[in-house]
Order: sequence, then C-alpha cells, then structure tokens
Amino acid sequence: MPALSDPTVVESSAPAATELEAGALLDEAPHNGNGQARAEAALEAPPAPEAPPEAAEAPPAPIVILRKRLVRGRYRSAGAGFQLELRVDVGGSRPMNRVSGDFFSTTGSTTSYFGSFVVNAPTITTTAAEVKIEGMGTFTWTAGAPFIRVTIPRVSILSPAAPATVQFVTPPSTPGASYLCTFASPYFRTVELEQDSVAGTVPFISYDTGSLPQPPGSAPRALSVPGAYAEAGIEMQVAGTANVVPVAAAGANATWNDAELHAAMVNHFSLHADRPQWKVWMLVATSYDGGGVRGIMFDYGDAFQRQGAAVFYDAIQGADDATQRAALRTYVHELGHAFNLLHSWQKNLADPPAPLGPNGGLGDLSWMNYAWKYQPAPPAPGGEAAYWSGFAFQFTDNELVHLRHGFYKNVIMGANPFGKGAAEIDPELFDAPVLDQSGLELELRSKASLGYGEPAVIELKLSTTDLRGRDVHGHLHPNDDLVSVAIQQPSGRTVLYRPMLRRCIDEERRLRLDADRPAIYSSAYIGFGRDGFTFAQPGLYRVRAQYVAPDGSRVVSGVLELRVQAPATPEDQRVGELLMGEQQGQILALLGSRAGVFDAGNRELDVLLAEHGEHPLAVYARLAKGIDAERDFKELTPEAELVVHGAKPEESVALLSEVERESAGDGGVDNITLNYAMRRLAHAQARADGPDAGAKVLDRMVEVFEGKQLTEPVLRRIRGQAEATKAQIAAAAEADG
Repeated sequence: MPALSDPTVVESSAPAATELEAGALLDEAPHNGNGQARAEAALEAPPAPEAPPEAAEAPPAPIVILRKRLVRGRYRSAGAGFQLELRVDVGGSRPMNRVSGDFFSTTGSTTSYFGSFVVNAPTITTTAAEVKIEGMGTFTWTAGAPFIRVTIPRVSILSPAAPATVQFVTPPSTPGASYLCTFASPYFRTVELEQDSVAGTVPFISYDTGSLPQPPGSAPRALSVPGAYAEAGIEMQVAGTANVVPVAAAGANATWNDAELHAAMVNHFSLHADRPQWKVWMLVATSYDGGGVRGIMFDYGDAFQRQGAAVFYDAIQGADDATQRAALRTYVHELGHAFNLLHSWQKNLADPPAPLGPNGGLGDLSWMNYAWKYQPAPPAPGGEAAYWSGFAFQFTDNELVHLRHGFYKNVIMGANPFGKGAAEIDPELFDAPVLDQSGLELELRSKASLGYGEPAVIELKLSTTDLRGRDVHGHLHPNDDLVSVAIQQPSGRTVLYRPMLRRCIDEERRLRLDADRPAIYSSAYIGFGRDGFTFAQPGLYRVRAQYVAPDGSRVVSGVLELRVQAPATPEDQRVGELLMGEQQGQILALLGSRAGVFDAGNRELDVLLAEHGEHPLAVYARLAKGIDAERDFKELTPEAELVVHGAKPEESVALLSEVERESAGDGGVDNITLNYAMRRLAHAQARADGPDAGAKVLDRMVEVFEGKQLTEPVLRRIRGQAEATKAQIAAAAEADG
C-alpha cells in the first residue's frame, strides 16, 4: 500500500528534467477538477567546476527533487466555541475525492457533538502553491452557508504539513465562518480495539496475501486486522490489556449462545462510559451453540449499540494459508458491522439506502460479502474459488466513503443503530418482482390474531415450484441476514425488523428441494428487535419477507395479515404489560438469560407466572425460563472472569412440560417452537432422570406431531430430529461416565 505520507527525497544523476517532467514523475497531488495539472520546478544543485581540458569529462552533478507532502488525512481546528475536525480525501491510496467534517461545541470543560457535513462532488484545483477543494455540502443541519471551500498550501516533504483553511460561503459569494485546521493525522479516523480471548483459542495475527494466488495488481503484504483498516484510511489502535478468559469451569459445554454473548459484551462494556466513542471490543470465543457461525456482531436494543463483536475460533482455526486468509476476512468483516457496514446484498435496506453492487450486491469483491455467496452476474462463475481469485483484500468504494466520510453518528460505535436511525423503509423494496423464474416460493404463517403483548412469531416456509428441484441455502431465520422482514404498522409506516443479535453464518449450507424434500421451515420471534417492540399497539399489521437465493434471486413472500387485539380484561392488560418491558423483550428474543443485567426482567416474568399462571400468554414466560434453565449459563464479568451458572434440569422439566401440554393442541406456541422446546425438554429430562427418560420425551414428541396431521416429508424430518437427539443424549451420558 502506498504510504499515507511519503518522506522520501529523490536524487537523480540524469540530465535535469523539465518542470513538467519532474512534476509528472514525482508530484503525488491529484490533478485538478478540470484535468489541468501544474508541477513545481525541480530544485537543481549548483553546477560542478569545469574540469581541466586534459581531464576526462566529469559526470553531471546529482539533482535533488523534493516530493510534495500529501494533502490528505485529518485536520483539526482549535479555540473556544465550535471546533472542526476535517477529513481531506484527494490524494494517496484510493482517493474518494471528498472532504467531510464534524463540528463539536465546547462549553466550559465539556465538548459535545453538534453536526457533520460532506462534499461529495467537489471541484479540485491543484497548482504549484496550493490545493483548493470546493463544492456544495450536505449537512446534518440546515446550513445557512452551504458552499464549502478548503484551501491547503503545498509544501515539500521536509516541511511540516500545512494547515487547511475552511471557508463556508452563502451563494453566490457571501463569506461565512472560517476555520484554520492544523494537520492531525494521515488517517481519517482512529479507533481503539480491545480484544479478549477464551482460553484455548489463538487470536489471529496476520496473513501474507502473497501465500496464495491473488488478483493481478494486488501487492503481496503481511496483512493484520489493523493493517486492513489502515489501508482503508482508518487507524485501529490496540488498546487495553488482552485478557484471557479461563473456560475450565465451563464444563463440557464450552460453546456460546446468544444470551451468553450478549451478557459478555454488556458486562465488559460497563467499564466504559455510556456514550458514543471510538472503541470496539472483540471476543475470540470457542464455538457457537449449534455450530455453523464464524462470527457475530452484537446489536442489541438499548441506546448504545454496535460496540462489540465475536469470532468463533473452532470455526476459523487452522495454520494453513487458506484458513488464515479466511480468518482475516472474518475478523475484518465482523468489525465492519461495528462501523455500521451492512452485508453487500443488504445495503439498499440502510437509511438512507446505499446502491447495491453487481448482481444485487452478491458480486461485490468486498470484506462485507461472504466468499461462498459471491455471485457476479451470470454467466460469470461464483463461489469461494471465484471470490478469492478476484478479491484484493479491500472494501468497495461506497464502503470506503462510509468509513471515511459517513456522518459521525452513523459510524462511531454507540451512536446510531445498525442501518442508521429510523427503521422506516420504502415499502416498494418488498414488492413482488415483475418476473420470477427462481423456481422458489416463500410463505409466511402465523396466528391470525395475537393477544395484547403476545410475542409475535412467524413461521417461514421455502418450497420449490419446479419439479426438477432447486438448490438453496438453508438459512431462513432473519438473524442470519439472508431473509429480511418488512412490517407495515397500523399507522401505515413500514419498518424493517432488525434482530437484537445478527449471526454471520458465512457457511455454505447447500440443500436440494425436490419431491423428497419439497420445503424447509423456520420459526422466528419478530416481536422484539433492535428497535424495541414491533407489535406494541393494537391494530392490523401486514408482514412480508424477502429471501436472497444463492444465485441472487430475491424471492418475495405474499402478505401476511396479523391483528393485535386490544386487552379485553384487566388481567389481559396486566399480563401484556408484564411481557412488554424492554428487558422482558430481550429475554424472550434470547430464549432466556440469567445475566445480572436482566434481573428486573426475570422478576417480572416470575410475577407473571406466580399471579397469572393460568393465562394463555404465560406459556411464553415458561418457554424462555425453561430453555434457560436447561443449559449451563456462562457469564463474563467486567473483570473478565468467567462465572458459570449451572443448569437446573428439574426446573426446566417442570416448565417445558407445561409448554408441551399447552401446545399439543391448537393453543400454546407454534409447531416449530414446540419441536425445539421438546428437544430441549428431552435433554433436561435426561440430565434429571437418565437417558431413557429423555428418549421417552422424544418418542412422545413424534406422537404429538403425528397427531397434528402434518405432511409425510415434515414428519420424516421430525422423526430424524428425534433420533439425532437421542444419539446426542446417549453420547453425553457416555462422556459423563
């Protein structure tokens, strides 16, 4: 990568170059916006004395030509009142030809963020003496002087960087405020990275990009995670102490579930101030419950988001070049989410939407795409081999614009939520396509009517409409980012459901849908997400989903209508209120959590069960608390100590048996949730009373679903799940001796 500020002095023994030739060879400043360039004259050394006539002709004296210092990077004004942090991006590595800035107001001993601006299409004029950048700005506030002119003197590489003068102008020519900004850094932004790891994991260090074939023109280099961001113009400083979290006390289950990861980050970041800050946390964990997940960006529903991520060592470990290359991509990818970068195929769902790359974004050669999901427009080949042969270990241009020039609150950790502020989207994004030849159909199902406060759960079914069959990936849950759900609320506002935690599956799970397996299913709780409760008010809601197929097809479901009833009795009102607290919503989304941060929410669920245990909605409290009691719960404290709360199998059996009883008929939870609950019940029963007792629960599960008159392919799948769970229970019993 070219240096952000090149300090070299070039000596030449060749004949003196002309002014234009010297500039063309050595001047790194960009051409002006009109295509005209002027270079500074070469500095020639004094001529050598003439040699005597009899002596051989002396070689020409060396010519010293000084490079100009780049006018690129971060500049900052001083003084009281308003302070400006300016970013100039017109030279050096991959210039985006923009200027942007953030204003901060100072009062007494405090400094607060005021607003941001960017000039997206400036005119850039370069002379021997200065670089001038000017154009209309886009602001986060209504600006009275919207035209911006930035002037920076050009100096030699041996001189200190010259300050930038920023003049705000009211068109056509009335000058407004002016700021003198001194050079602060060759980087556009600086972020502190704190990384902890679980004992037994080995944090990634670096990968030599020349170890395996790479695209022509991509220079081989040893690339670390901070190095990858440095190439994007972002300085990532390793900060704090890298703690190693002991996992010996965790027992046989050294895997991590959503609730444990959420608790780990909440506890760790309680050491930091609850405010936006350029700090991010990375946990190198062992593996994710259920496998198949390489990393996760925490995105939970409170005021300070995008502060941390985790990678799962068991899924990315390995010393060979291909594995190290993939591990680097995973680290950079997850931290990219913390900077508010969406997956390549989701950028149109941001606010404001960003343009999608080739083939709906799947053709992006970016850190933010999945290697297995890479698919340029047909007939070009896709998949992992094609991705790595074309990937130059870099972000796309529009991702660089976001990282370098995105408005402050849209980028800094702990400020605007993932995807930016409001979740409102254009309803037409989910309109059915004019022509659909995907051979796939996506269907949504749910109860037609929900009680006040009842958790909204939808079933998703993906089936083939082509008798020859279709290949699909099996990722139907919205948490996996390959299915998006739009919800039109009773007010007419359309919002995008955004889950609390977003898993980066990044694993190809190719399935064949045909006559033997015509459909796959999933169940998702969409009642609470990053934006809080989605179905908080009584009224009619319209739900639609979109599935991104392996070839880039966007399969849109029909519209599911779902009505939330007003409370009919005072008890309905009270039960709804007990379920709709923010902590209770997070507990339901995580399927239970014993983290201390949720003590208040768990107490409310206990009140619901104690005082309203016969109410139909009490089944959801039993489900969350029963699932939570079945498993050990690991909690990473702020002191980076791992505390393990042991499973409570007897309590889990009592709670989940009630879920089974209430759901065996037409009431209770949906079929997919019941299937999962009964498999967890079998594990709890086996812990409490032995593997044979667990096997009986699974035999009963098959009988329950046979009584629901499901299709034979679905029943075949359920019988297979029952046998697989029996094998897991038997293996666990054998391991325990």
